[in-house]
Amino acid sequence: MDKHLSEWKHSVELIWSAAAPDYGDAACLAAEIARASTEAILRQAATQALPILRSASSEDADHSTQDAARRRLGVIREVLHTLTTPTFGKRGNSPKSLTSEERYRQDARIAARPPPVGAGNPPGLETRGQDAHPDGGGSTQRFQELSAARDALIKQVRLARIS
Repeated sequence: MDKHLSEWKHSVELIWSAAAPDYGDAACLAAEIARASTEAILRQAATQALPILRSASSEDADHSTQDAARRRLGVIREVLHTLTTPTFGKRGNSPKSLTSEERYRQDARIAARPPPVGAGNPPGLETRGQDAHPDGGGSTQRFQELSAARDALIKQVRLARIS
């Protein structure tokens, strides 16, 4: 964990837990985070919070401005919490890549289960290949993937009708 992140998290927690938060300190902290953070989401949260924190730090700030500042400080707090919380298991892994059949179903918006007997081919089963065909401006590889997936789906539909 980055040293700055833990320091910023501690500072935000101190401001957050105070009975009357010092929005001046919170604005200075948000400015530092916006300037020095390497995490894009944290920089964005701090940059967006900065104007309302500065407004809430003035002597004549009304209650609604202070409420808005507290909510924005809460966003920074949540982002810091997310960035500093350790992850275990498969949480950080990217999702598995789709098979050509799953990708075709997703592209053509076809349900995962075959249609009932007598329902005909699923809508969109024939039309997606036309867009990917090399003569129509598509790539050969994409057209071959879609053709293989289409053949597998047609086979699945036919098997479902037989059984």
